[in-house]
Amino acid sequence: MLKILTVCGMGLGSALILKMQVESVLKEAGIEAQVEMADISTARGPVADLIVTSPELAPRLGDVSVPVVPVKNFLDKQEMRTKLLAVLRPSNNS
Repeated sequence: MLKILTVCGMGLGSALILKMQVESVLKEAGIEAQVEMADISTARGPVADLIVTSPELAPRLGDVSVPVVPVKNFLDKQEMRTKLLAVLRPSNNS
């Protein structure tokens, strides 16, 4: 199963908001995935297939081997949908 990490500095507040938004977009798109929250240090390890975080934290992840989706507005579901589906369904990101 696909594993997605939502990442913030401490792995709590904004990671929870991201997690809820990611789960909502995935449900609407019919994509099954395990979504977990993590702090920036945990996310650097090989623990996921995709990472969702803020544009400010994305560079701090370093050279990770999975796609990183930076989301500017955590509450903007359309931004989340567009960016996630562009990675998860590159040939059809509607």
